[in-house]
Amino acid sequence: MSAAFVYLASASPRRRELLQQIGVSYRLVGTELDETPRQSEAPAAYVSRLAAAKADAGWLCSRDCRDAPVLAADTAVVLDGAILGKPRDKGDAERMLLRLSGREHQVLTAVAVRSAAGIEIKVSRSLVTFRIIDAAEASAYWDTGEPRDKAGAYAIQGYAAIFIADLKGSYSGVMGLPLFETAQLLRSAGVDCGLCGATRP
Repeated sequence: MSAAFVYLASASPRRRELLQQIGVSYRLVGTELDETPRQSEAPAAYVSRLAAAKADAGWLCSRDCRDAPVLAADTAVVLDGAILGKPRDKGDAERMLLRLSGREHQVLTAVAVRSAAGIEIKVSRSLVTFRIIDAAEASAYWDTGEPRDKAGAYAIQGYAAIFIADLKGSYSGVMGLPLFETAQLLRSAGVDCGLCGATRP
């Protein structure tokens, strides 16, 4: 049985734009969770747990006669094994950006799709290298307003693109929704979406 749309358990406008990019029809469903990492929780386990929890929460409050699946995702910026979350304030953002300066870090995004058949999860892993940035640049970037709600205090699709010296992996995954993995999960869940449901050659 195919579904004409998917419920999106996310408030992120970037994830909505990425779904539109691949022709996915969606309806928003709200979820609120404590996103605090557990003690000694590995980054991949952390994003997988949160994506699954968001998808499950969306499933519980989105039921209708079509039984459409729920899509959720969670992203973490990881440096030296530590998760860099959303900045608390300007000083926190500047400290994150200067830690990332001139170094390679990892971006993990877990995607979860909850359907009547259960839940499936995939994790995208990308390596991002920043050029060297100084305190004045970090401060000016904060003043754009862009870093305030972003993991690691930056958005690759925005002003921070000028900081990115190298990317190995998924650009859309660093944005917050890896489209390769998302399309695989949606196809498996029977969602009608652009090329996602196309027959493979």
